[in-house]
Amino acid sequence: MAHRLEIIPLAEFPLVEPGDDLAALIARSLRDNDLTLCPGDVLVIAQKIVSKAENRYVRLADVEAGAEATELAARADKDPRQVQLILDESAQVMRVRPGVIIVEHRNGYVLANAGIDKSTISRDTDDPRVLLLPVDADASAASLRDALEQHFAVAPQIIINDSLGRAWRNGTVGIAIGTAGLDPLFTQIGDKDLFGNVLEVTEPAVADELAAAASLVMGQAAEGCPVVLARGATLAPAQQGSGRLIRDKSMDMFR
Repeated sequence: MAHRLEIIPLAEFPLVEPGDDLAALIARSLRDNDLTLCPGDVLVIAQKIVSKAENRYVRLADVEAGAEATELAARADKDPRQVQLILDESAQVMRVRPGVIIVEHRNGYVLANAGIDKSTISRDTDDPRVLLLPVDADASAASLRDALEQHFAVAPQIIINDSLGRAWRNGTVGIAIGTAGLDPLFTQIGDKDLFGNVLEVTEPAVADELAAAASLVMGQAAEGCPVVLARGATLAPAQQGSGRLIRDKSMDMFR
C-alpha cells in the first residue's frame, strides 16, 4: 500500500470530441504539465471524456420509446425516450421513484439511470442528446494503457471513474467502472493486524479508493480537469479488469 501518495491534476485539459485520439490528448497534456510517466503510475480518467471520444452520444430524436419505457417514464417523471435508453443499457430495473431509476447496468454496476447523463456535455435545446457509458470500460482502459505505452515506453495503470450514489448515504463518490493493469482489490485475507489477529474478510477496493481521491481534484461541475495522475499508490499489477469489484448476486443482501 502507499506510504506517500500524490494526486496530480492535468491542468487545462482540452475539450474532447467524438473521434479524438484520447491517448494522444493525455500524452500532450502530461507534457504540457511538465510530467512524464514512471513505472507504477496510475492515470484516473473521467468516464465522460472516454464516452465522448468513443461517440457514445445519442440524439433523443432518434429514440422511439416502447410501452415499458412509457409506463416507467410516468412513474419516474422522465422523458420516455431517455427511459428507453436506460432500459436498453440495463439488465434489470431495481428501484423506481420520481426523478430516478436504479438499475443493474449490462456491465454489472448498480447505479441510477444506467449512468446516462445530460450534464457536462454541450446542449442544444432544439435537438437534445445524452451521453451513455462506454460499451466496455475495461476494454477502453486497456486500449488507453497500450496506446500510452507507445508514447512513453511505460504502461500506466488505468482507472476510468464515474460518480455514483451509495446505499444508506447521501452524496456521490467516485468509483472505478473500468481498470487496466492493476488488481482493483487488495486482498489481505490471511494477513495479521497489529495485534496478531488473522484478517478474514479484509479486501480494500483500492481502485475505488483512488477513483474517489481523484474525483476530489477533478470536480463535478466546470473545473475542466478530467485526468489525474496518481503517483505512489503501488498497486499490484494484474490482467483482470474491474469485474472483481462487482459483488456476486448470491452475496448481495440488498436485492
